[in-house]
Amino acid sequence: MKKIKKYSLIFVLSITSVISLGFADNFFEISKNLDIFSSLYKELNIYYVDKTDPGDLMKIGIDAMLESLDPYTTYIPESEKEDFEFMTTGQYGGIGAIITKNGDWVLVSEPYEGFPADKAGLIAGDKFIEIAGESAKGKSTEDISKVLKGEPNTGVKVLIEREGFEKPFEVEIIREEIKLNSVPYYGLISDSIGYIKTRSFTRNISKEVIDAFKDMKANSVLKGLVLDLRGNPGGLLNEAINMANIFIDRGQEIVYTKGKIKDWDKSYKARYEAIDTNIPLVVLINRSSASASEIVSGAIQDLDRGVVIGQRSFGKGLVQQTRKLSYNAQMKLTTAKYYIPSGRCIQALDYSNRDEDGSVGKVPDSLRTEFKTLKNERSVFDGGGINPDITIDPEKFSNILISLISKRHIFNFANEYRRNNESIDDAKSFVISDDVYSQFKQYLNDKEYEYETKTEKAIKKLEKDAEGEKYLSELQDQLEVLSSKMEESKNNDIERFKSEISELLEMEIVTRYFYQKGKIETTIKHDEEIAKAIDVLENMVLYNAILRGDSIK
Repeated sequence: MKKIKKYSLIFVLSITSVISLGFADNFFEISKNLDIFSSLYKELNIYYVDKTDPGDLMKIGIDAMLESLDPYTTYIPESEKEDFEFMTTGQYGGIGAIITKNGDWVLVSEPYEGFPADKAGLIAGDKFIEIAGESAKGKSTEDISKVLKGEPNTGVKVLIEREGFEKPFEVEIIREEIKLNSVPYYGLISDSIGYIKTRSFTRNISKEVIDAFKDMKANSVLKGLVLDLRGNPGGLLNEAINMANIFIDRGQEIVYTKGKIKDWDKSYKARYEAIDTNIPLVVLINRSSASASEIVSGAIQDLDRGVVIGQRSFGKGLVQQTRKLSYNAQMKLTTAKYYIPSGRCIQALDYSNRDEDGSVGKVPDSLRTEFKTLKNERSVFDGGGINPDITIDPEKFSNILISLISKRHIFNFANEYRRNNESIDDAKSFVISDDVYSQFKQYLNDKEYEYETKTEKAIKKLEKDAEGEKYLSELQDQLEVLSSKMEESKNNDIERFKSEISELLEMEIVTRYFYQKGKIETTIKHDEEIAKAIDVLENMVLYNAILRGDSIK
């Protein structure tokens, strides 16, 4: 009886809290449906024909309920708390390596420089055979990741199989607190143009950007800056405000939020003196730049503070808060929409209108509202991400390159190259020579990387249509000749697409020697968007014309 009274009191207090937040009108509906759900859940677990797992059943129910709202309101059970904290802090206890699945096994894709996996001698391509005495065969990357993570200063023994070694060997890795920098790279990309690459808006990213910027200014004559937010999925709202504040002075509104609970509506202004309000600035974005990345790039654009280059951003204009639940569980809950200085919200108009990568799909102009930038009154629009001032179409990989990547031939060749070459030139100067490319072609001699081109599909469709329309007997010879010529042409793809294949080979090989920093340095050389940013920053007439909204040809 005491237990019943206790839970009744908790229920009454919970409902009272709901009423105090302004939902008194829904009191009956909430209490009725909670009662229905509770009785259904009890009956299901007692009487269902097969054995049920109450925890799994509840998790499925919660996830389905939240999925009906938006993609960002999620339930975080205690078992996933560490992964969630990594997203906001950038740190966790583990070995410090990217892992990937290949068939039945999980491999090291890339160890982070200076972290436990690297210290223990693990390299890209190493296969986990056993972890802590348990077979790793058939396990997912999530399964392996959970075992490899743990309290700092604890050890985990792994049995590793490595290409070129006769037998698997055991390694003990001492876990550490893994803190990944939010700025993995910065440096000069021309004589006077600085570059800062960001990873995510975890704690202290704004400090890391400030430190990088000050270091470049102290050691060079800096005439322009490229802030790279491509692939940055966002993170903490206060860090987005602090990041914008580096280039926008105290008192300027960066973003404001509006939600159902009016007491939570808030305007966020730059709180500090800016580090530099005058340096010419280019912000790079793409379809994976989301949330906090869109606040920064959108504020820079709305205040006519810099030029935005790349592709339209993801389109996430929603704010989440974390609410604590019982038993150490949490809920990440959408509580408001955010609006950038021009007054626009970049949230996609609906959650179903998305491309395969999750980014905002095509939004009809008729459904978008026009706004004006604050200084120069350029036209900007809501309802679907940040549109760059200069749009550059994303690079499209050829069919052969997609096949080489998916079959892991570039990854595996880079591993083989590292085994056979103790060192290479520095990342900035290393290139794939004709000799190295010949080695790669020789490596492919006994490898499968079959793929079908659009032209081949069209030929097959033509053949099928001709058969259906009774023309096939007359066209058979010509179709066979066409197929034969297509096959001959396709066999030359390894040379036809040598340039783009070499770029990926170069990046993979450099990563084996110089880790993440080397990967970024070598990709900068071939980056069309960075090249365009340099052009704009080295031409102040063009830079200022873009900010004025002049038509650029």
